[in-house]
Amino acid sequence: MVEPTEHLLALKVMRLTRPTLMSPQILTAEPKDVPQHSFEKIIRSDATAVAGCETISAGQFMLLPQSFGNIYLGETFSSYVCVHNCRAHPVSNVSVKADLQSNNSRVSLPIHADKTGPVTLNPEETLDDVIHHEVKEIGTHILVCEVSYMTPAGLETSFRKFFKFQVVKPLDVKTKFYNAESDDVYLEAQIQNITVGPICLEKVELESSEQYTVLSLNHLPSGESVFSSKTMLQPQNSCQFLYCIRPIPEVARDPNALKAANNIGKLDIVWRSNLGERGRLQTSQLQRIALEYDDLRLTVIEANSTVRIGEGFNFRCRVTNTSERSMDLLMSLNTKAKPGCGYTGQTEFALGPIEPGQMREFPLTVCPVRLGLITISDLQLTDVFTKRKYESDNFLQVFVVDEDYREDEFHMDKYVRYSNTSIPQTV
Repeated sequence: MVEPTEHLLALKVMRLTRPTLMSPQILTAEPKDVPQHSFEKIIRSDATAVAGCETISAGQFMLLPQSFGNIYLGETFSSYVCVHNCRAHPVSNVSVKADLQSNNSRVSLPIHADKTGPVTLNPEETLDDVIHHEVKEIGTHILVCEVSYMTPAGLETSFRKFFKFQVVKPLDVKTKFYNAESDDVYLEAQIQNITVGPICLEKVELESSEQYTVLSLNHLPSGESVFSSKTMLQPQNSCQFLYCIRPIPEVARDPNALKAANNIGKLDIVWRSNLGERGRLQTSQLQRIALEYDDLRLTVIEANSTVRIGEGFNFRCRVTNTSERSMDLLMSLNTKAKPGCGYTGQTEFALGPIEPGQMREFPLTVCPVRLGLITISDLQLTDVFTKRKYESDNFLQVFVVDEDYREDEFHMDKYVRYSNTSIPQTV
C-alpha cells in the first residue's frame, strides 16, 4: 500500500512537566560606548523584562519546557497526546497506540482506556489523552506514537512519530557495612544530589529482608530527627544515614542460617525537586559482608557495664559449635596474677558434648583489682576428642570504679564492649 504524502490527521505530543526558573539576562552599556542604546532596546523587548525596571534583575520567571529534555530515574514520565482532524470531512476508525521503548524493553502505555474501539472524528474534533509511566531504567528512551485511521476511499492508513529523551541518575548512593562484634550490622548510606538543581529528601528508609529487623539511628532519643525538618540537598551535596540491622531470633540462634542470611534489604528514597516534581528510587538488594567463623564462636550475652573494685564480677557467656563435628569441651579462664592484669581468680570446668550448630551457656566470675577500664582475656576451650585448644583474648571490657561510687552522683557513659568473634585454635 502506498502511503499518502500528507495525512488527514495531525498528531501533537507534549511532555507534561513543571516549568523551570529563569532569570533575565541584564547587559548594559554607557551612552558613549560603541553599542550606545542597542542593549537597552534589546532588554526592553525581552519578555522577562519588568516595565520601568529593565536593568534590574527583579526576580525569576517560569519558563515552560521547550523540548522533551531529560528525565530523572524514578520520576513519572507524563505526556499529552492529541490527534486532531484538520480536514473538512469526517475521518473514521481512528485509534492511537503509544509505546515506550528503552535499550532493554518495550512497554505499551495505556491510552484512551475509556474507548471501547476506534472512533470517528468530525472536522475540527480532537482525540486526546494523558499517559503516565514511572521510568525505571537509565539510558535512551523513545516514545513511539502510532495513529491508524481509514481514508474516505476505504483504505486503512497509519503513521508514526518518535520522540527521544534521556533518563539520567538523580542520586548517587554509596553504602558501607560494618559488622559489629555482636550479630548486629551497621549500614552507612551516603546520598549525593547529582541533579542540576536542589532537591528535598522526603523519605529515606531501609526496608529489611525477612531475616532481619531494622533500627534507624537517624533520630535523637527525644524522637527528633538529626537533620532539619526538611533535608534539602544542593547540587553535588550529600548527607549520611545510619541504620542498625539485627537478625531475627530464629536466624541468630542458627549459625548456618546466619551465615546464609547475607541479603539485608533495600533503600527506599523519595525526593522532590525545587518545584515539587516527585521521584522515587529503590536500590537493589543490599548484601552484608559474609561472616566467617572458626570451629567455635564465643559470645558475651550478659554483663554489667560498671563494677566496684574488690567485688566479684559475674557475667555470662555462650559458646557455639560452628564446625561440622561434635566437640566435648573443657573451659578454663586463666586469671593468675601477672603484671598489668586488672582482675584475679581462676576457673576451670567441663562444658560437655556440643553437637554441630548447638550452643552452651555458662557463668564466669572474676574479681577486679584495678580502677579504670579493664579487659577480660585468656579464656581457653579444649576439645577433649582432638586435644585442640581454642583461645580467646580481649572478649570483654568493663569499667571498674571505687567502693564509694554512686551512680546518681557520678555520671558516665557505659564503658562496656561485647566481643563476638571466632576463636582461633592452637595445637
